[in-house]
Formats: sequence, structure tokens, C-alpha cells
Amino acid sequence: MNRRLQHSAILLFALCLVVLSPLVPVSAAEQPDVAQRHYERGAALLKKGDVVGASEAAKKAIELNPSSAEAHHLLGMIYFKERKPAQAVDAFTQSLKLKPAYPDALNDLAKVYRIQGKLAEAEQALKRAIEADPHHADSYLHLAKLYERRRDVASATQAYQALLAAHPSHRDGLYNLALLYEAHGDNHGASEMLARLLKLDHKHADAWYLAGRIAEKNNALTEAADSYRRAIAAKPGFVAAHYNLAFIDRSQDRPLEAEQEFLEVLRYRPEYAEAHMNLGVIYTGLNRLDEAEQSYERAVVLKPNYAEGHYNLGVFYELHRKDLPKALAQYHLYLNLGGRDDRVQRIVGTAGR
Repeated sequence: MNRRLQHSAILLFALCLVVLSPLVPVSAAEQPDVAQRHYERGAALLKKGDVVGASEAAKKAIELNPSSAEAHHLLGMIYFKERKPAQAVDAFTQSLKLKPAYPDALNDLAKVYRIQGKLAEAEQALKRAIEADPHHADSYLHLAKLYERRRDVASATQAYQALLAAHPSHRDGLYNLALLYEAHGDNHGASEMLARLLKLDHKHADAWYLAGRIAEKNNALTEAADSYRRAIAAKPGFVAAHYNLAFIDRSQDRPLEAEQEFLEVLRYRPEYAEAHMNLGVIYTGLNRLDEAEQSYERAVVLKPNYAEGHYNLGVFYELHRKDLPKALAQYHLYLNLGGRDDRVQRIVGTAGR
């Protein structure tokens, strides 16, 4: 037998041994360790977005170790990702039967209950999670948001304060409590939370924006403009900050700066009708009438039911183009959309006689 044939025969014999050799079963002592490896693989796959692979690994972990609360919890998270709330509840419930004081499972169970509209059950699950782990930040945060959804401001405030007592540097807790304070008129409390947050994170764009809104409400326009600029520096595409800054520039007789801010708004949101309309106002003031007309017309094309846009376009046609028929057409649209300007009503009434 030549060498090539001899080598082929050896390979064939080895393959036969592989096929004929029985699979070695996992011993009872090895099962928990193998199950743990499947669980860890499933958690890693879920993090990567491979839901199918994660599901297979989690189910294998449960098959090898049915008493693994962590594997049942993982399966519940997978069902949640797959938008199977009933199966997710079953998996989380099984996890909690095996490990009653399991804050992550309780927190995730509360998520499903919230989606199902079972707010009382969600509240109880979150309270159990906090009882199991008084430092469980997500549970405090979700409990506060649940109270906000129920418009229970006092309880939401207490939940955020409890979160910050356990985690003084919790950025979401500081920002959301600032939002809650501001929404209910406590600008001082909101400013305190924002000061703490911005000390931790000087580039928190949303915090700078909220600080700008508070300053603007207090008519501190220079401070407001500075806050909006800092928000934009942290997040250049922050449309609302550009828009509000444009209004401050316009109110302080800086039309060219206002123009640039409105153009920035339109760079990120070309369909923003209100920005087009306000550009029309600026161009009119600068006597750039062709650009003003284009901006006004673009605004009402983008938003046909925009009463203020039709009003401004009517005024533009009447006073700057001296085109009364076009002005009347816009005034009619303005009135039909609920406009109540007395002067416009008189002009339309007079033209109709």
C-alpha cells in the first residue's frame, strides 16, 4: 500500500471512531457549571442583540439547572425583548420563586407590568426590589417615573430624593427631579439640581437647556442665551436650543445672529415651518423682501393649517408687496383657521361688500 492510500485509510478509521463513539453525558456534578456557561453565553448574546442565540442558551441553562434564578431572569428579559409580555411575566415569576429577594428580576417584572398598564403591581414589585436592595438605583428611578405617570408629584419627588440619598451623583435622578421641580413651578429647586448635575457633567446639554429655559422665564436673557449656547456646544444639533437662542437674539435687536440660529434649526430640521416663518419676519425687517417672501411661503406650504403663518404672509403681501388680492387670500385662510385679529376681519369684511 502506497503512502497516500495508507494515509487515507488512517483518516477513514479515525472518522469511523468519531462517528461510532457515544456522546459523553454531562455528569450531575458538572451540570451547574455547564449551565452557568450557557447562561453567561446567553447574557453576552442578548447584549449583542442576538435574541435567537440568547434564547437557545438560556433555555439550555435552565434545562441543565432548573433552579437557576438567573437563567429564568435572563429568559424573561429575552421574552421582553421579543415583545412577549405574558411569557416574560412567567419567567420573572419563576425566577422570583427561586430567589424572592432578587431586585433585578423585580425591577424587570415591574417594566412588564407598566407596559400592561398594571401600575399597582408594578409599584409593589419596585418597592420589593428596593426592600431587597436599598441601593438599587433603577428601581428608585422607575418608581419615580411610575408616580409621575400617575401624576402623583409628591410621591415622585420622594422617590427621586430617595434615589439621590442613596446615589448623590445619579445624573438621571438629578435631571429628572430638576424637570419635575421646573414643571411644577419650583425653579429654585430645579436650579439646585441642575447646579449639582452640571458640576458633575459640565457638558450635559439637556441640563444647560433646562437652565436656559428657567433663566428665560425669569427674564434673565443674557444668562439664558449663555445656557443655550453651552447646550449647543455640547450638542450642536440641539434644535430647541438654537430656536430659543434665535428668539433672544431677535428680541435684543441682533437680527443677523437670529438669522444664523434659525438657519441652524433648518439645517437639522428643514421641515420646521415656524423657523421658516420667523426667518421671514427677520428678512422683512432687514428689507430682504424676496427672501422674506420665500420663507413665508415655505412655512405655509409645509404647514397649511398654520394660522400665524397665513397672517404674516397676508401682512407681507398687503404692506410690502401692495398686493391686496394675495393678502386677502391669506387673510381668509387665517380667519378660517380660527384667527381673530380685528383689523384683518375689518379688511376682509370691507373687501367682501
